[in-house]
Formats: sequence, structure tokens, C-alpha cells
Amino acid sequence: MRAFSFIAFLTCLLAGSVALSNAQDISPRAQKLHKRAIVVDTHIDVTQRMLFEKEFDLAKRDAKGHTDIPRMKEGGLDAIFFSIYMAGTVTGPEAVKRSLRLIDSVLEAVRANPNDLVLATTAAEIRKAKKQHKIAALMGMEGGHMIDDDLRLLRMYAALGVRYLTLTHGVSTNWADSSTGEPKNNGLSDFGKDAIRELNRLGVMVDVSHISDKTFYDVLEVTKAPVIASHSSCRAICNVPRNMTDDMLRALAKNGGVVQINYHIGFLSQEYADASAARRDEQRANIAEIQKQYANDDARRREEIDRLRRESAASMPKVTLDKVIEHIDHAVKIAGVDHVGLGSDFDGATMPVGMEDVSKLPRITEALLKKGYSEKDIEKILGGNLLRVMEQNERNTRVMGHM
Repeated sequence: MRAFSFIAFLTCLLAGSVALSNAQDISPRAQKLHKRAIVVDTHIDVTQRMLFEKEFDLAKRDAKGHTDIPRMKEGGLDAIFFSIYMAGTVTGPEAVKRSLRLIDSVLEAVRANPNDLVLATTAAEIRKAKKQHKIAALMGMEGGHMIDDDLRLLRMYAALGVRYLTLTHGVSTNWADSSTGEPKNNGLSDFGKDAIRELNRLGVMVDVSHISDKTFYDVLEVTKAPVIASHSSCRAICNVPRNMTDDMLRALAKNGGVVQINYHIGFLSQEYADASAARRDEQRANIAEIQKQYANDDARRREEIDRLRRESAASMPKVTLDKVIEHIDHAVKIAGVDHVGLGSDFDGATMPVGMEDVSKLPRITEALLKKGYSEKDIEKILGGNLLRVMEQNERNTRVMGHM
């Protein structure tokens, strides 16, 4: 018993030391502001680990990856959108089956950690979780291929708690074109327009990350509710198709939506993106070999691909947290402070130096204070803007429900 108590004491001491080291470069004002704000991240890919890695426990500090409950607490994260993701090449009944397994993994995480997590589907429930000192767990579905061209499945996912749908991922669907895939529909098909209307009716946010520019503008013509870009950055700073042009940012603002800045270094730095493009063919060949070698071992395949990416990143141009702040600042200047938020891509991308995991989130608050942002505007960026868009989608569904 004494040995157990001593180990427990050392564990608590270590956790306190980690929290202290993280807080040492954060001013008291930033700490107070960050604690008061409702901090929302609209895109975290840890769900894959929860489902496929048997040894991974979200409740315990993990040596790998970017996200676990202890680090969420240290980072002051109040609401997390767990990404329901699979590659766009997985389609049909198999995509539906995997999506349900991913949703179940989130629901089980909430059930297993009732003192830390609570399922939320509305902005009000996020605010309630904050008052209860719990982390609100939400879900965003990353890829319209998972609805299998069936609006009944879309309604089912909404009933299970999914609160945004990313219309495509890396390849075009039968009804919406991707920013990185071969176009099939010249933007949004007639079925795609019906899907947008149904998302509006359900109060599920339309996510314009990953879609082509033409699809983006088609969406804005159809939607009756503000949209989100759950994890995108600014093309004016880093010219890659996954980022948004200034004209798109202005159109998003006119719609009332919000762009959630992505922290992936390949979307932050032009220098990094150019260097990455120069070695892309080699990287793809290496990843294809890993996928072939570990075709029947999901966990090992992800581990080896992550290792390959880390090794590749080590020899690439250095990208720091300053780039995240640069993208936030640019989006604010173009779209306005009411239309910018945070969508990290933790556990789904390579993070910049200074933003190695979710525990480092207070550094964004500190950096924005140093740039002269008001506390009120920082609270909007940290989560207030996203809550507003959620509320507007919720009100929209009540109106449409009586049409």
C-alpha cells in the first residue's frame, strides 16, 4: 500500500512538473484568459488511435501522438470534435461499417471517462460542460463518402451525434468535388445540393474543408446556414489547394461562417510545402510499400507511416508556432475576427515546433495577446465564433423544421 501511494505521489508530482513547465512561458494574464475562455478544437484525429490501437488509452498520458485527456486538461481544451475519418477510397457498406465503429469508439470513451468527458451535440451543452469542468466530446464526419449517397444515413449519423460533415476528403465523391481529387461533378451535383439542404434541416454544420473551389462556391449558393472550414488555413501564405483564398475567406465571412485554422506544417509554410512537393513521389512510394506490407495490421501501418513522416519532417525546413499565428492574423484581417477559429488536425498531421501537442494550446492565447489582440477577440477565436455558428445552425433547423 505504501509502495502504491509513493508511486501515485510520484505520478502526480511528474504531472504537476509537466504542467508547470508548459505554463512557465505563459503570462498570468494569458493563463487567466485561457482558463476563462471556452476553447474549441474542431478537428482532432485521435479517434483512429482509439479504435485501432488496443494499447492506447485516452485517459492516460501517452508517449506518442498529440492528444489524451491529461494533455487536454493541461491545454485547457474545453470541447473536442473527434474526427470520424477514413480514406475516401473506402466506400459503400464498408465505409458505413467503419464509420459506425469510429462513432462507437467516441461514445465508449465518454462512457469510460464520465468524470472527464461528456457527450455534447449543442452549443448549450458545450457551455454546460465548461461549467461542470468537463471536456465536451463532439463528432465531425470527415468525408461525404460515408453517407453512401443516401440521405437516410445522413439522418442516422446526425441522430448518433455527428455535428458536421466534411463533404469530401482527398478524392471526389459522387456528388461533390475534392480540392485534391479528380473532378466528377463540376462542383456540387443535384444530390449534393439536396445533401446541403438536409444538413441545414438537421442542424448539422456543412464543412467546406477539403472541397474544390467550385464546390465551395456552389455550397454557399445553396446553404441557408453558416458553414465552417473545420481545418483549413490561408492560401495567400501557403499556396496549396487545401487552403482558402482571400476571396473564399471573404465569401465565408459574408455567409457568417468560420475558418478553423489548421496547424499542419505543410499548410502553414510555403517553404515547407515546396520542399515536400519536391520529394512527394518518393514519399508516396514509401507509404504505398508500408500499406502493402502491413495491409492486415491497421495499428502497425499507422505507426510506420507516422515514423516515416517524422523522419522526413526532421530533414525539412523548420516551421514554428509563429506560422499558426500568422495564418490566424491573416484570416482575421481578410474575413474579420468574428470568422476565425482553431482546427488543429492533431493526430492527423505534422505539428510545428512550439505546438507539439494539445497541451500547448495556451501558447496561442499568449501569442495573440502579444500581437495586441483584445481579450474579447481572443475568446472569439478560441471558441466563441464556433459556438455562434453552432447556435445559428441550431436555430436554422428549428425554422426549417416548420417549413
